[in-house]
Amino acid sequence: MITLEEKLARRDLLKQLGAASLATLGMGAPSAWADSEKVIHPAPKADSCILIWMAGGMAAPDTFDPKRYLPFEKGLDVNKILSTFPAIDTAVDNIKLTKGFERVAQVMDRGTLIRSAVQPDLGSILHSRHQYHCHTGYVPPLTVAAPHIGSWMAKVLGPKNEVIPPFINIGQRLEGVGEKEELKAFTTAGFFGTEYGPMNLPYPQDAVKSVQPPKGMEPGRFANRYRHYKKLISQNPNREWVSDFQQESMLRSLDAAHRLLQSKERHAFDLTREPKEMREVYDTGRFGQGCLLARRLVEAGARFVEVTTEYIPFIHWDTHENGHTTVKRMKSEIDRPIAQLILDLEERGLLDRTLVIIASEFSRDMMIEGVPGSTARDQSRARTDKLQVMKHYGLHRHFTGGTSVAMFGGGVEKGFLYGKTADERPLLAVENPVSIEDLHATIFTAMGISPKTAFDVEKRPFFATKDGTGKPVMDIFAS
Repeated sequence: MITLEEKLARRDLLKQLGAASLATLGMGAPSAWADSEKVIHPAPKADSCILIWMAGGMAAPDTFDPKRYLPFEKGLDVNKILSTFPAIDTAVDNIKLTKGFERVAQVMDRGTLIRSAVQPDLGSILHSRHQYHCHTGYVPPLTVAAPHIGSWMAKVLGPKNEVIPPFINIGQRLEGVGEKEELKAFTTAGFFGTEYGPMNLPYPQDAVKSVQPPKGMEPGRFANRYRHYKKLISQNPNREWVSDFQQESMLRSLDAAHRLLQSKERHAFDLTREPKEMREVYDTGRFGQGCLLARRLVEAGARFVEVTTEYIPFIHWDTHENGHTTVKRMKSEIDRPIAQLILDLEERGLLDRTLVIIASEFSRDMMIEGVPGSTARDQSRARTDKLQVMKHYGLHRHFTGGTSVAMFGGGVEKGFLYGKTADERPLLAVENPVSIEDLHATIFTAMGISPKTAFDVEKRPFFATKDGTGKPVMDIFAS
């Protein structure tokens, strides 16, 4: 159950985010920061980016950072539990993962594993706040709506293919699930405008429907409706609170959508065009189908694609109870598709120029909420001193002191391990900690964007990384 305290905290956050969004709608076009001419963009190591988002808080000790393992045993002291899965070997001698990641283990020689990513203790550790921070680089609330990292790529780099939307979001429903308004708050282009926002495809198997006229409507009639819709938007009676820039941005996104519907590239959205055998390899559910769709879209020229396991409170990676059982199921859904995606990109000659990232908003621990000394409320629903039943077995608390991020392709070192967390609780990052700002700077650098890139918003610079302070972790890139 969500407590009244947490409900009030979320309501307050939503009010602040909503105010920021309305303020953004009334703004004019963001312009390049006055000093932007001094910013030198790095040579790009990648042309496309795929973010594989493990929404809900993926526990590093049960996935990419195995610790001391103890199997379930009734009466076992929970203080002794660090990992609930044993370690397994990978294709790299000094990198081990946990059981259930057998296929991902075999492609670790194609990428870099960062084990020392850290997130700040934001007091009230809400998924909405941390996901906003991880996707935009900024901690809410703000006076303006911050753009998603994919929107920065769409704005600064532009589309890779003029027909394919530069930013596509796969797998996350924005309607009919918990915290939908919080999800919408960061799944936007913010002050950049609609044309740089995501094309949302919550059901990858139905993605083809989004690039064809409604059923029963012939192309000519659809084009006519499109013209009338453009006219309706251009004559919007609410122009006093929606700026000319935002209206024009929406019209440009309509133009782009119309071009896509008439192009051959629309076939990239149709999973039935894949051989049956390949569809079966990926088909572990919506997430697996999303990975296949992401590969097809990158092949067709997408700039940035996010594929998510989807955030729903207390579902998927949000393991406040039944942690071990849930993570075992999640691994069965993600292991094969992720590994196949890496192999497919490699086989097609796309991996070197595609940056694939696997990340989550924070890790989890059996005993600690946040970090040692945090005042965050314990949200575990499986509190006990000793294991009694299977639902008690797992990592149920949010942990922000050390988590894992895997990267493949995009110029990163192959078979490389960076950073370390402590071997005993608290499992804090003890070597080469990587902040959100530095992680974003690393991603932007790989894509050929300076972390100091900024735009004038409300007569102040708004940077790609907070205050332009993000520093790329250059050690993870191949020399």
